[in-house]
Amino acid sequence: MPTATVEGPPIKDLERKRMLTREITDAMERAYGIPREAYVVVVKENEPENVCVGGQLLCDRVSGSGRTPEA
Repeated sequence: MPTATVEGPPIKDLERKRMLTREITDAMERAYGIPREAYVVVVKENEPENVCVGGQLLCDRVSGSGRTPEA
């Protein structure tokens, strides 16, 4: 059972998340050539205050304002 894991900031809009997972499933189906019911897509959403790049939290990198990026 092929599995794809996507990690990133939260996607608030459920329709956008449906589109993302559907398109990933479509791509896997084209690549593997087996029925789409076999694929698992896992979306792991990470809040910017829980992710650090280069020693700096993502929430602190957005214009230096401490605001979180929009999803």
